[in-house]
Amino acid sequence: MKKLLLVASVILMGVSVSAQEVRFGVKAGYSMSTIKYESDLGSESSDPVHTFYAGGLVEYKISDKFGLQGELLYSPLGGKYVIKEEDEDDPDTFFNLKTKTTLGTLLIPVSAKYFITENLSVSAGASFGVILSAKQETVFDAGFNIPGVEIGTDNEIDIKDQTNTLNIAPFIGAEYMLENGLFFDARYNLGVSNLAKNPEFNETAKNSFLQIGVGFKFGGN
Repeated sequence: MKKLLLVASVILMGVSVSAQEVRFGVKAGYSMSTIKYESDLGSESSDPVHTFYAGGLVEYKISDKFGLQGELLYSPLGGKYVIKEEDEDDPDTFFNLKTKTTLGTLLIPVSAKYFITENLSVSAGASFGVILSAKQETVFDAGFNIPGVEIGTDNEIDIKDQTNTLNIAPFIGAEYMLENGLFFDARYNLGVSNLAKNPEFNETAKNSFLQIGVGFKFGGN
């Protein structure tokens, strides 16, 4: 009986230690997203789109210095272009064109973490994005008539069939966590996947984004 109690105690201690190594959490924050286009005709980067991200995470601490983290987030990423032309001599003569691409993306970031101190860590990994929806909104306005074009139009089209589904983005980041589980983090994701499907002139479209946010982790010591 004493041996059974001893074995049971060891097992319970092992379970307790393992449970303390795993922490679950939630996070949300601000995203700044751009799309870089390249083709045989040249290259151009979009203006940033300011949006958000939100989701959950699980962290497994291998040792005092190393850990692994997986997340499941949602973020509407993308980019926009703004073209403005105005006649200096005639303010009523102008041309404005705004095009915004929105990629509704389910993000699955996986990272390795190094703890500089108990509270401060740096990380590196990759975010695997699954594009659930892709839309392009175009707003056109002008101070003169163009045959066949309606002035002041706001047109949104679905471009999911023209967009590849997988968006892989390696990233580096940093995190600072308080004793109560509240943490702040920042991460830069560099898009490497070509999102342009069936390119005609060797077009590539790569989505990169910055994330700055706050979250809370449950459990742990």
